[in-house]
Amino acid sequence: MSNSVPMTVEGHRKLQEELKNLIRVERPKVVQDIAEARSHGDLSENAEYDAAKDRQGFVEGRIQELSDKIARAQVIDPTIIKSDKIVFGAIVTLFDVDTDKEVTYQIVGEDEADIKAGKISITSPVGKALIGHRIDEEVKIIVPSGVRFYEITRIEYQ
Repeated sequence: MSNSVPMTVEGHRKLQEELKNLIRVERPKVVQDIAEARSHGDLSENAEYDAAKDRQGFVEGRIQELSDKIARAQVIDPTIIKSDKIVFGAIVTLFDVDTDKEVTYQIVGEDEADIKAGKISITSPVGKALIGHRIDEEVKIIVPSGVRFYEITRIEYQ
């Protein structure tokens, strides 16, 4: 996988912080936990040792995953985007034609997506459908629950 990974400045910062924490805090703690579990004797029936080894595998895997994503990161600063179209980083306000409710989403990278915080992935059905559209356009989006129609009422870049 040599594809770039789009992410916002904030998303990139959070991944770097998580990586730093894993390397500086979690990895040494796991090594210490393994050493302590070994000191308890027979490893064949040592649940603490098994748990520490499992945790070590998770930590090392996550370190590799984050290192790869950060190395392939295409960091995009939404504050410098000047566009009347929806692109990565846009904060989009939509009017749901069926429910008469407004929703606001920011289109972000996969690792930043958090629907409760109003952040949707650019690879999600909604994210993909919105890219390239402008204010006052109606967008038909196929979602797991069916077909939704939204009118784009605002596009911002912050």
